[in-house]
Amino acid sequence: MKVMPLQQRRLSDDIVERIETMILEGNLRPGERLPAERALAEEFGVSRPSLREAIQKLVARGLLTSRHGGGTFVSDALGSAFRDPMIELLGRNPEAQRDLMEFRHTLEGSCAYYAALRATEPDRERLKIAFERVQDSYLRQGRISRTEEGHNDALFHLAIAEASHNAVLLHTIRSLFDLVERNVVTNIGGMYTQGEGVRETLLSQHEALYKAIIDRRADDARRVAGEHLDYVQHVLAQAKDEARRTERAARRRVPA
Repeated sequence: MKVMPLQQRRLSDDIVERIETMILEGNLRPGERLPAERALAEEFGVSRPSLREAIQKLVARGLLTSRHGGGTFVSDALGSAFRDPMIELLGRNPEAQRDLMEFRHTLEGSCAYYAALRATEPDRERLKIAFERVQDSYLRQGRISRTEEGHNDALFHLAIAEASHNAVLLHTIRSLFDLVERNVVTNIGGMYTQGEGVRETLLSQHEALYKAIIDRRADDARRVAGEHLDYVQHVLAQAKDEARRTERAARRRVPA
């Protein structure tokens, strides 16, 4: 039997694999600029020609884009599962909003579960910062826009997805981030009309979720994430029912 000689692996292939892993694990995000060629070559401990060859391969695969004189970037297309005008379409459709809440219920519960099991110290520090931003949003009531508050809320849930160390969950959440953020902003507008107690409940639910993850109570983290979204749906349903009653009452004629 004739044995074929093994082909030596090119250094550029090792670099490609490393950058692909960084993208897959979320360390390099869609649209993010890579460090300068010299700095990246030093970081990897490789020659600049080998790095350049690897980047060309990644550009050919559609993972990176090079801009003449502007550097190399992770392709924006990697996070484009839902982009305008699809976001606008889904954002205006009440049935789609319900579908999104159901989708978030499944997805975010799983993220919380795995984050509680797998979060590293850097993950826990990022979660702490994200949760403190949520707390600050509630404390700044009346001095913060609904958009900023919704953004901080969505970033907290993104930090949980990052801490899950599940590449599929993370990239699904990231690709849906704009849609989720708009959903949160819309929900806030509908819920806060139902009284001050709503804000307090939402903050306590976020705190319970954060503590369950930090304490590595995975089942509790998934349960709290689900209860939080169930509560949001319940309050929104109440708000919708109240709006319908108000409209119905406004249509009634005053007796002559």
